[in-house]
Amino acid sequence: MAKQKLRPKIVKLCKVVGGLTGVVNKIDENAPEYYALASILTDEEADVAIAAGLRKERPLEYLVKKTGMPEKKVKELADHLAWIGVFRVTTNPVTKKDQYFMQIFAPGIMEMLVNNQELLKTHPEVGRAFEEYTRIRMANMSPMMPNGYGLMRVVPVESAIQDIPKAHDYDKLSYYINKYEKFSVSPCSCRASRRTLNDGCGHLEEDMCIQMGKGAEHYIRTGRAREISRDEVYEIIKRAEDNGLMHDMPNIEEAGESAAICNCCACSCFGLRIGLMYGARDMIRSNYVAKIDETKCVACGQCVENCPGNALKLGQKLCTSEPITPPEYRKMRDSLWTKKDWNPDYRENREDVAETGTAPCKTACPAHIAVQGYLRLAAEGRYRDALALIKKENPFPAVCGRICNHRCEEECTRGNVDEAVAIDEVKRFIADHDLNAETRYIPPMVNQIGKPYPQKIAVIGAGPAGLSCAFYLAEKGYSPVVFDKAKRPGGMLMNGIPSFRLEKDVVEAEIDILKEMGVEFRCGVEVGKDVTISGLREEGFQGFYLAIGAQGGRKINVPGEDVKGVVSGIEFIKEVNLGSGTKLSGKTVVVGGGNVAVDVARTAIRVGSGNVEMYCLESPGEMPAAADEVEEAAREGITVHHSWGPKEILVKDGKAAGIVFKKCTDVFDENRRFAPQYDEDDTITVECENILLSVGQSIEWGALLDGTKVELNKNGTVKADPLTYQTGEPDIFAGGDVYSGPKFAIDAIAAGKEAAISLHRYVQPGQTLTMGRDRRNYRALDKSSALVPLDCFDADKRQIPGYNAAKAKSFGDTRTTFTEEQVRKETARCLGCGATKVDGYLCVGCGLCTTKCEFDAIKLEMRTDMKPVQAGTFETIPIKVAGHVVKKVGKIAVKNGKKLRK
Repeated sequence: MAKQKLRPKIVKLCKVVGGLTGVVNKIDENAPEYYALASILTDEEADVAIAAGLRKERPLEYLVKKTGMPEKKVKELADHLAWIGVFRVTTNPVTKKDQYFMQIFAPGIMEMLVNNQELLKTHPEVGRAFEEYTRIRMANMSPMMPNGYGLMRVVPVESAIQDIPKAHDYDKLSYYINKYEKFSVSPCSCRASRRTLNDGCGHLEEDMCIQMGKGAEHYIRTGRAREISRDEVYEIIKRAEDNGLMHDMPNIEEAGESAAICNCCACSCFGLRIGLMYGARDMIRSNYVAKIDETKCVACGQCVENCPGNALKLGQKLCTSEPITPPEYRKMRDSLWTKKDWNPDYRENREDVAETGTAPCKTACPAHIAVQGYLRLAAEGRYRDALALIKKENPFPAVCGRICNHRCEEECTRGNVDEAVAIDEVKRFIADHDLNAETRYIPPMVNQIGKPYPQKIAVIGAGPAGLSCAFYLAEKGYSPVVFDKAKRPGGMLMNGIPSFRLEKDVVEAEIDILKEMGVEFRCGVEVGKDVTISGLREEGFQGFYLAIGAQGGRKINVPGEDVKGVVSGIEFIKEVNLGSGTKLSGKTVVVGGGNVAVDVARTAIRVGSGNVEMYCLESPGEMPAAADEVEEAAREGITVHHSWGPKEILVKDGKAAGIVFKKCTDVFDENRRFAPQYDEDDTITVECENILLSVGQSIEWGALLDGTKVELNKNGTVKADPLTYQTGEPDIFAGGDVYSGPKFAIDAIAAGKEAAISLHRYVQPGQTLTMGRDRRNYRALDKSSALVPLDCFDADKRQIPGYNAAKAKSFGDTRTTFTEEQVRKETARCLGCGATKVDGYLCVGCGLCTTKCEFDAIKLEMRTDMKPVQAGTFETIPIKVAGHVVKKVGKIAVKNGKKLRK
């Protein structure tokens, strides 16, 4: 394609709008301001815009005089420029006539171009131009700008500064809101631009930017926004804060003047990018900085995950044998800044945890639940708040309080002193409030638009992964439909775990909460057989989550295993749970050494087998089953025989009559890979009537994937992205056991939440699956160097749950829930390892962190007293900045000189 000739009038207009910086900016066909305007303006419109000049209120008569065009013509052109977004049009309060104002490119014209949704649809290049302009032009400007001079400035959450006596009116949103009478709300222009580039972060644009006064009048008149009341303004601001969005305002007028409030996310906002990508934190920051009270902080992580500037990180509270010093790094304010100092990947490389690590319990949990946080809340008797905090990561605390393999306890620092805190028992006590309809916690819907999303999402599989995904989708405002071929939802929670470990009314109670949140269940429907994925697409479903679990058993591949009397342990438990009347008589041998094998053995006793023995490959130290479950089996008379593998099943009259085992000499090879070795000559024969095989689980796909591009690995698990869980079919995601292979419920629950994040992004136009996404890379503190407080030795011993002997060998749960007194004693044993750390330089003082803390542990303090643009206007910025640059260069020179002398 031939290179197009530059249009001189568009070039001139770009220079005019660019102000002093526009004089030095190179304007060619690739300049974002040029191609944006050249694609939508005529030369006559450019003439009218040039005549108006920059940032002056111009009546129609002035434009007529300057252009020499007929009044009717100028009126048409000026009104069209206002509709496009080059002009702001308002009514002069004195003359009652229209007046026109041409703002700078950003904040100003670029936003108004993008906020013209009809224009953006037909000219998507204006969205690209907005992104490029704010990236390219700000790069050179950012190192020169002092605190208080950014073209956009952060305004703190008002509740965070309401108790600060010296807080100025111009630092409070209410000052501006109460000052004006006319308000409007429009889509966020930054996010709209990102959407057109298919570069969105999952934060959506609708109803996010608020205009006031003249800005509102213009936006309403030109169809960019809808008029709202003052009360609606406050509602939108509160909703923004609930969704983790901070407040930003144009900073080009005198103190106390502004026409807009932006509710921004750091992962899409072009104004905040100046601080995050280029490192110009001083340019955008407010007058305030966050401070942590470590005595109150419990490292729950809510402030950290919501901090737009990544200034907060989870660290440790415990003292160490070697002092921890914060890492040093270059800062723009005292360095000659170059491109090498930029952080171009700031949307993907944020860190939640300090280099020295944080609380091991939160780190070890696959869902990274705020263990330290809910223990503190429970200690204070705030059980409902504790339940709410747990459900931010785990919708099924009552279930997990009974069956979790509690990796948090395995890593608990308290275990280095005496015994780990009984975290799961406390969780069970808290979560039992969910079993009562009067006390259960149902989270409110939290999304940016304040109403449900219409997109249809199908979850296939009603086990822990699918239910977790559905829960977080519903919390976000979707109404997911969960399909399951079983007659009731719950998956392995209902069918694969015996009731003496997980009573089914517990599962049903937590599923009832999903129903109340708007989740629809279609049970008895096998996708791939009764309905297909392509058929569901025709019904309007836009996203799918495959979470059918690993509900099949595995064979042991020895002679005789297909005869009567040899049954998969998984199928055996499923039949018992479904109430099929399964009975066993005689001796039963269970092959396997995992938790499921223990469940199978204990179930066999309960359905009539008088003698149950387990045989496994592993030695006692290698056996994968949890120690407490093995102890419960022993209490019921079940014997475990170690280091034996099946060789042959003996058959008599077509039925199993016994099993031959061979000695297992090694289970793993030198790389700890499963590779059992046997002594074929060392065998034993065990006579029995029943053989239950529990040597692993398999995924039964059926016809579910027929007609899709989803691929499987050799072991039958699905191929999917490890961060987003997206498969080879873009609208299909997968997680839980079908992705990872058989794991624990908490692993599936964690995967389900991540899938919900991906599905939200996928079904919303123009959103990426990765940009601005928290990778949640946790690392634990070094327990070996931690110094525990001396008073921890005064705490009570670990509390032990009671045992209900009346339920022994029945299908009732013999374990009793802690009493309130036990909870009080147990929570007092927590050492409180973690605490949030603030990097004061990175903190821009938005105050969002204060809205997320349930412990009153973080507050804002005033650190500067800078007025907006230092009580000047846009026109005064270049002169004032020049003086700042001279001073900065001088200070750096002196600093470097001192270093050289040293």
